[in-house]
Amino acid sequence: MAETNTATPAAEATSRRTEKVGQVVSTKMQKTIVVEVEMRKAHPKYKRVIKSSKKFYAHDEQNSARVGDVVRIRECRPLSKLKRWQLEEIIRRSALSQLADAAPVAVQS
Repeated sequence: MAETNTATPAAEATSRRTEKVGQVVSTKMQKTIVVEVEMRKAHPKYKRVIKSSKKFYAHDEQNSARVGDVVRIRECRPLSKLKRWQLEEIIRRSALSQLADAAPVAVQS
């Protein structure tokens, strides 16, 4: 009796593309955000935890991310000279962006 390979669709859907979580530091370009990812690594000799950060340019099709948001980005094909990442999801909105969404208060003079 021949067995068939019944792999789950969820296992096939997972991709090998790298995902990173970081904070949006700039949204000044159209459809592009700059995400700063912080890495924590133990020093090889002294074993002290060292923080280092790297900035990634990511494609944001709807311009939905704002400065201060925590986002997940996924590796993709090169979209421009520096852009090799794509916005996957916004994990947490920043408090500053929530204040900007509120209606501005009219100043009486």
